[in-house]
Amino acid sequence: MQINRNILAYFTPIRLFFLLIVVFILVNNIYFYPSNTISYDVFGYYLYLPVTFIAEGNSSEVFEFLREIISTYNNSETLYQTQILPNGDFVLKYTSGWAICYAPFFFIAHIVATYTDFPADGFSQPYQVAIFIGSLFYTLLGIYFLLKVVRYFFNQHLSILLVTLVVLGSNYLLHITMYGQNAMSHNLLFTAYTIIIWLTIKWYRNHKRTTVIFLGITCGLVILTRPTAIVCLLIPLLWPIRGQQNRKALFLQFKKQLLIFTAIIVAIGSIQLIYWKVTTGQLLFLDYGNPAEGLDFLAPHTLDTLFSFRKGWYVYTPLMFIATLGFISLYKKNKPLFVSLFSFFVLNLYLVSSWSCWWYATSFSQRTLIPTMVVMIIPLGYLIQYLWKQQFAVKFILTLLLLAIVALNIFQTIQYYRGVIPGDRMTKAYYFATFGSLIPDDQLKKELLLIDRSNTENINYLDTSEYTHKILYKTSFEDRSGNSSKKTASGNQSFLLNDDVIYSPPFETPYKNITAKAHAFIRITAQVYKTNQEDEHPTLLTTCFNYKGANYKWEKMSLKDVPIKQWNEIEMVYLTPEPRTINDHIKIHFWHRNDSPVYVDDIKVEVFEPQ
Repeated sequence: MQINRNILAYFTPIRLFFLLIVVFILVNNIYFYPSNTISYDVFGYYLYLPVTFIAEGNSSEVFEFLREIISTYNNSETLYQTQILPNGDFVLKYTSGWAICYAPFFFIAHIVATYTDFPADGFSQPYQVAIFIGSLFYTLLGIYFLLKVVRYFFNQHLSILLVTLVVLGSNYLLHITMYGQNAMSHNLLFTAYTIIIWLTIKWYRNHKRTTVIFLGITCGLVILTRPTAIVCLLIPLLWPIRGQQNRKALFLQFKKQLLIFTAIIVAIGSIQLIYWKVTTGQLLFLDYGNPAEGLDFLAPHTLDTLFSFRKGWYVYTPLMFIATLGFISLYKKNKPLFVSLFSFFVLNLYLVSSWSCWWYATSFSQRTLIPTMVVMIIPLGYLIQYLWKQQFAVKFILTLLLLAIVALNIFQTIQYYRGVIPGDRMTKAYYFATFGSLIPDDQLKKELLLIDRSNTENINYLDTSEYTHKILYKTSFEDRSGNSSKKTASGNQSFLLNDDVIYSPPFETPYKNITAKAHAFIRITAQVYKTNQEDEHPTLLTTCFNYKGANYKWEKMSLKDVPIKQWNEIEMVYLTPEPRTINDHIKIHFWHRNDSPVYVDDIKVEVFEPQ
């Protein structure tokens, strides 16, 4: 009888709640078990392990190994997770923090694959299962420590409510339940932030060296996973101090521990620096490989990040708007804690919204802000605690509001799963037109969404009925001093491309001169005259955008199949990219790459803007 009482005493409400959450996550992950966990971005995070421990040979041989892997397992459409260097070698685009966390599960899978009939190539079934289980483990670890954090600040019932709100009322729900998204870095960072806050609480209470060692390891891995997450250091460095001791005196008292903490972070960070140095010859290699993406610290997209119907955090995760209001209650109740958490919130939001591709690809809500919710749950708790002490009407409205937020999030998660809400093309008009619908409407998608940029290269046909038209540029080469010419059928002078002149004069203009809309189609037509057949290295008509001297969205039209010894009109249609800035230039010109002279003339550039 005594044993039974002890068992019942062990299962406190918060422990039972944790078990319930574990069952909920496990059931959903089994139901939505992914066919290919190690794919796309996860493939990129993970690549350090097979490249280091399985692939053999020089850089080109390793790259060929990866091509074969993609061909076999369909991990990705391209190797966008890598960047080709000028010397022909390649560098992995993502940093290595997540790969280190995957490592124990990778090695277990490698042992299994080695002693079974599965290929020991890093991507066969044992590796897929191991990374899936490992990612699930980190997710459950995050829930465990999140409960410990909120329990430190609030009673059991409020703690259970807060974790329920984050799990069911935010886009974290999608990432812990569907299609192996546990394996994304955002879930790992979420877990790491729960551990950082918990260890910070412990260190300010016990000042133990072991605590600061684990805190340093966690912070180091967070920064190694996402370098901009260095803002996580604000949490332990600005955490409120108990009693009357000032911060400077405390840090001086434990300066050896502070040095250990710093040394651990530097040591973990050096892993990436060594990799960059060995691979690229540079200690710091911050080139993301795509000029269209990068940090623009002087032009953050903060309002879009928070309020845009395309991917606004407050629009698709309104719980976090409520949590932001909670900073007012936090300030009134605990100013020192407010300084630590609000400083992190502001700086982290600034860094996240400074990324030029602020919508962060195909996702629901702002997935890159998922780790921030570990911080936001504290002011949210302070606000709910304050409002629950008010009159019945306030408590009733609060209850309805929170229920509505959870219901909306669950419903919109289902909408995303069913394809009603697309991952990166949302508009305000489409949002309200499909509000409450669970059935995708292709006509509404065509009419109201942002244009689909996934399959727009080498467009063969442009329906101009829904676009306005203007001529942006038109020229004929009537008098080219020092350059031979050949008259066109209309009698104009043409421009000669040969061994000495391989580029035609380019047409360049900034995006702001093309359109004020989100996109436009560019139609380039020209007259060309080929003197001979170009079997290899044919002349190209090229179009691209340019950001600070670097090209992106480069597309080409080959003249290989154009008939020879006669004038022909060619046409190329180009969809503008999402420009990094409105001052990015479009550049259009011919590129001659062989020995046979080619004449070009009557180049015309037209713009078609959506009505």
